[in-house]
Amino acid sequence: MTGPPPLPDPGLPEAWLPGHGPADPGPSGPGGPPPVTRALRLSPKVLLTDPIRMLPSLFLPLVGVLFLGGFSPGSFAWAALGVVGSVVYSAVRWATFTYQVVGDRLELTRALVSRSVRTVPLERIRGVDVSHPPLHRLLGIAVLRIDTGAGGDEKQEGELDGVTEAEAERLKAVLLWHARARLARRAGTAPAGAGFPDPAETGPGGAEAGGEALPGFPAAGSEASSSLRHEVGETTPERIFLVVPRRWLAYGPLSGAYLLTPFALLAGAVGAAFQWGGELGVDRRVMWSAVEWLWGHRPLLIAAVALLVLLTPVIGVVMYAVFNWDFTLRARDGYLIAERGLLTRRSVSLERRRVRGFELVEGLVERRTGMARAWAIVTGLGDSQTRGQLLPVVPRAVALDVVGEGVGPITTALRAHPPAARRRRLFRAVFPWLVVAACALAAALAWSGPWWGPVAAALTLALLGVPLGLDRYRSLGHAYDGSRLSVRSGSLRRSQAVVERRAVVGWTLSQTWFQRRAGLLTVVAGVGAGSGGYAALDVGEEEGVAFVSEVTPDWLAPFVVSD
Repeated sequence: MTGPPPLPDPGLPEAWLPGHGPADPGPSGPGGPPPVTRALRLSPKVLLTDPIRMLPSLFLPLVGVLFLGGFSPGSFAWAALGVVGSVVYSAVRWATFTYQVVGDRLELTRALVSRSVRTVPLERIRGVDVSHPPLHRLLGIAVLRIDTGAGGDEKQEGELDGVTEAEAERLKAVLLWHARARLARRAGTAPAGAGFPDPAETGPGGAEAGGEALPGFPAAGSEASSSLRHEVGETTPERIFLVVPRRWLAYGPLSGAYLLTPFALLAGAVGAAFQWGGELGVDRRVMWSAVEWLWGHRPLLIAAVALLVLLTPVIGVVMYAVFNWDFTLRARDGYLIAERGLLTRRSVSLERRRVRGFELVEGLVERRTGMARAWAIVTGLGDSQTRGQLLPVVPRAVALDVVGEGVGPITTALRAHPPAARRRRLFRAVFPWLVVAACALAAALAWSGPWWGPVAAALTLALLGVPLGLDRYRSLGHAYDGSRLSVRSGSLRRSQAVVERRAVVGWTLSQTWFQRRAGLLTVVAGVGAGSGGYAALDVGEEEGVAFVSEVTPDWLAPFVVSD
């Protein structure tokens, strides 16, 4: 007995839905998406954005042409010719670039001089990012990037810079649907009517009615089957985990990255002035004279620095708003989707089945105010510091609730490290500055002069190293709750990683000469996701071995001699 036919996915174009167009004789199976769609081009509006985007690289050559030509009519003609050439080049690039879905792959074709085709298998797509830079937003177009886990270099992945906003959302839905559906078909958990074998017409383990089990399909009802069905990410209602309220913009100054932005911009501007000054016809002696004049007027310099310091909180709020305006984290159809940005609006999709844990990061000021940031630990994710961000600066309790619900919590407290680890943390925080102070003291006794300043500075830093070392010790910890392990370290930037047991692919136990004398070792859990490894620093020798044995008992047994 068969029920009514399933409704098509509303997010997909009809021509690309199962049951429409010619039958696919390939892996899609009967009734699947058509094997070939027509080749499409980017929006013609890229003829405006591409030349503007090329202006920074053309600026210095154009200025050089004008200076060398003495700003004559001929020099302006050559400069105009360069601008027109960039527009023509953009037009040729637009006319010779196409993209299309062909069977089980996305093809990006460029035929400028020689024909080149970049192929992206749909089943390897792990995420699709859609961003809207300011100029693109004005023109109603977007940039679509495809994450295949090929590496951290975005040039190795597919990119469509200049599709319309509607086309970006349509293509994103199509690519993610195809990737999820093909994975479901391979796992034997595809929903009925999706263009794949109907479970109602198959026997246990994916076997056809009256036939044998389909190869590679787990038995129905088995743990592997339920796990695959969960990992594939069946179509589920959208769920919003968090929308950052506008009032939380005030947390921007608590992050050192936003707080130090004015000083970074000022340093970059000064460096650019000295680097390009000669090319722009500005003598460096003039710039040094300006610096000397400013140094000679100390009150003016102090007032400028004081104003900059007073403005840093305001600038921190502005930068937080620019990067994280209306930050929204939601789950939909097997993906975690993070949307954020004021000037450049960006949407990042992370395949939930590839998420192996999370990393909670707290700066010194953030810790004192109860704030934290969170990143997802994802297998094969390029540019994880940007794409993997789950939460900006938010209250720590909220961060723990959100990542615990969206990724998975750690349900046991961290275990403290032995007192020898405290002595080691203090030694590393204090001793180097004592060496610097001793060297500066020797120089001061020998030559006097300005060497007493470094002596005082080094002794001050050595004193500050005492609370820093104690705080580093308090931050150390590791735990395992039966399904996830957690390690934590750091003070100025304290980081706690929570990783699923199945993500661990190996262990590294290392000891320096000083650690051997103190009876400590460092245990690094090798993980095929995130940064590749997460360390429990200065663990007791017995505790470190016990930690490894607890997480993966069978791995360490051949190397341990029991009493």
